[in-house]
Amino acid sequence: MPTIAPNAEGMPRSGIRAIMDMAWRLPDPVIGLHVGEPSFATPKHVLDAAADAYTQGLTRYVPNAGVTELREAIAAKLRERNGIASATTDRVIVSAGGMQAIQLGMSSVVSAGDEVLIPDPGWPNFNMIVQLLQGVPVRYELRPENGFQPDLADLARLITPRTRAIIVNSPSNPLGTVLPGETVERLVAFAREHDLWLLSDECYEEITFDGPHVSPATFDTDDRVISCFSFSKTYAMTGMRVGYLLAPPQLAPVCAKLQEPLVACVNAPAQYGALAALNGPQEQTVTARDAYRERREAATAVLDKAGLPYLRPEGAFYLWLNVSDRCGDDVTAWAVRLLQEEHVAVAPGTTFGPHGEGWIRLSLATATEDLLEGLDRIIRCR
Repeated sequence: MPTIAPNAEGMPRSGIRAIMDMAWRLPDPVIGLHVGEPSFATPKHVLDAAADAYTQGLTRYVPNAGVTELREAIAAKLRERNGIASATTDRVIVSAGGMQAIQLGMSSVVSAGDEVLIPDPGWPNFNMIVQLLQGVPVRYELRPENGFQPDLADLARLITPRTRAIIVNSPSNPLGTVLPGETVERLVAFAREHDLWLLSDECYEEITFDGPHVSPATFDTDDRVISCFSFSKTYAMTGMRVGYLLAPPQLAPVCAKLQEPLVACVNAPAQYGALAALNGPQEQTVTARDAYRERREAATAVLDKAGLPYLRPEGAFYLWLNVSDRCGDDVTAWAVRLLQEEHVAVAPGTTFGPHGEGWIRLSLATATEDLLEGLDRIIRCR
């Protein structure tokens, strides 16, 4: 019998999806605190623009790198909102969601056997992508005593001749941390010192509560930062699958070329919807961010009263909760029991790496009453 490619067969499945499948199979309603999906509807002007594109017959192939008008608008946004003065249209590649932007960036720089530094705890898809490319994921620990911020001394100890890139994620999924500007600048300098590519996942850039988001590309002086973004979280467009990356000048043509065997081009009407999202009213973005902040305050008040430790989120829409007092050394088994007994779905911390043991990720992107009811059930599940 022919064999399955080891890198494909051995790629771990997301633990979030595993919990989701279990929740779907339960006969009774489940409070879902496991999925990072905005609780707000896609803005009407975005839907109208996509529908108009269908009506006008804008359903044919477009350039691999994306619709020109959208790429121009993205470049302008990156200059004006992100402070990346060097952002030009020819460096922008539109992708099938932020996920594919990261995959595209990594595909262009990672070869078999290359090592990539990924955060732990960190989004599980980082690990999955590197393994699928036959690279070697090397986890750098984000420790509670450091506020879950990266430690440059720890990073330096992980460098080998095979280290090719480092992935940085701010605001963080699952932690909700936001890297201060000085830390971002030091990470770019670290990548420069060790001659690494730096891939920056900025999917949650517009969702910060206590301070600004800082894009690493603002400190990039020698074209080594690959910046990845998404319309999914900011504009509640998760199913429309539109993201983008800003690639260094020497890398952009390669990334555009790689689109052909991957997706050829992104859904054209969805791209016109994304254009409307950028150019249209931004009020819903502010409304959503304020709602997530209010849910943070409501959730932390409940946890403070119950005496459960947590990491106070500074951005994204997640809360990183310590349940080590009740889960022992197997938070995944406890999360399954919580689902079966209390009908609350959460993402177990080990989904995000070994150093997530004892923690769970809760999504604040759900109705406040469901969030608070879910917290009450978590508190009583021992």
